[in-house]
Amino acid sequence: MAIVWFARTSDAVTLDGVLNSTLEKNPAIQQAKSNLEQAAGRRLVLRSIVWPNLKLNVPAGVQGGQRAGENSTKVFGFARGSLTQPLFNTAIPPSLRRGDVEVLIAEQQLNLAVEEQLHTARLAFYSALYNRELQSVREKQRGHLDENVASQSDRYQAGLVDRSAFTSATVEARALDPLVEDSRRGYAAAQLQLAQVMAVDLNSKASLPNPDGELSFAPVDVDLNSETAAALERRTDIKLARLLVRAANEDERIIAAGYYPSAAGSVTGDYIPVTGIHREGSTSRTQDFLGSEIREGAAYTWQVIDNGKVGGAVLRARKAREINEVELRKLEASVGRELSRIHNQLTGIDARHKSFAAGTDVAGQTATAVQQNLGSGLASELEHRLAEGNYLKTQTGLLEANYLHNVALAEWDRATGRYFQFAEDVH
Repeated sequence: MAIVWFARTSDAVTLDGVLNSTLEKNPAIQQAKSNLEQAAGRRLVLRSIVWPNLKLNVPAGVQGGQRAGENSTKVFGFARGSLTQPLFNTAIPPSLRRGDVEVLIAEQQLNLAVEEQLHTARLAFYSALYNRELQSVREKQRGHLDENVASQSDRYQAGLVDRSAFTSATVEARALDPLVEDSRRGYAAAQLQLAQVMAVDLNSKASLPNPDGELSFAPVDVDLNSETAAALERRTDIKLARLLVRAANEDERIIAAGYYPSAAGSVTGDYIPVTGIHREGSTSRTQDFLGSEIREGAAYTWQVIDNGKVGGAVLRARKAREINEVELRKLEASVGRELSRIHNQLTGIDARHKSFAAGTDVAGQTATAVQQNLGSGLASELEHRLAEGNYLKTQTGLLEANYLHNVALAEWDRATGRYFQFAEDVH
């Protein structure tokens, strides 16, 4: 018995275990983490417009030719460097802000991926519990009906009832077979979904997760107005939509910088450790030697006439920003409707649960009494079928109410942004 118990509970996993495993191993979350690292590199690229550009190369070669008082062939090499520093560029401020927004977008995309995968895992866990309990209820009910089939068979063999009673009992029992198989398949499908979201290695020897626990019902009372206002501040998808609007606005500013002048300072230098190397094209024997030198200066550019390249790019960026703004307004407007819908669902499920909870005990007592009367011949097979069917209906309805209640609570947590708190980035 201990071995059997251990075999049944060794693979059991709680809801907390499912969520933790999803956070650690889910491929979608891992991909979002990699995208966050990529965004950090993208921010460095956008910030690079501020920093100086330093280049260094080392040319080398051989100079030949016969001149009086000089060797015919000389090997030379020198170092050449250049430093360019932007002095004025209107693209610098929006580029810095765009780099910060890029990282914030990746962070919120990671948060959104985490929320979606946790929500999926939570729903799969509830679905597995529901189908397993539903299968247990139906199998228990089928066991009672099989006992009735055996009883009617004995009574038929004894000549106390006709064959129709035995046939009716058999049909009633076998009608539950497809329902049991449906719940078994539903449980297996929920287990498979749990394994996928938890990134379980699904090889031929792998065992599917076995959820631990049972569905519970705890009535909740929520303040719709305050929760709606809080959801507008907490929800990840809304934060992400706002960041996309900011990013599009900065992109437009970066492109529009092409309208304005820019200035940059530059310093170039050559270091030549050897002497006697003539410049290219030189004909003098004593002049035009290469030597170490440093030059500095500034460059100023301004495209006065736009040929359409900058203006067209600005228009495209502006339309992208306007589209993002429209999507943001639509998303914000849908929050209140979504929370109102879930609130109404919770209210209706609460009333439904109370109704089935009150009817289950009565239906159970009625089914027990009819079963006893059927054995003594005081109740008909039709009365027994109706009583058992009503009892199964109330049990199934109560279990379904528990399941829908937990699903609605999960949807409420998602719609209000309650899966976890997001850290505010100060950039």
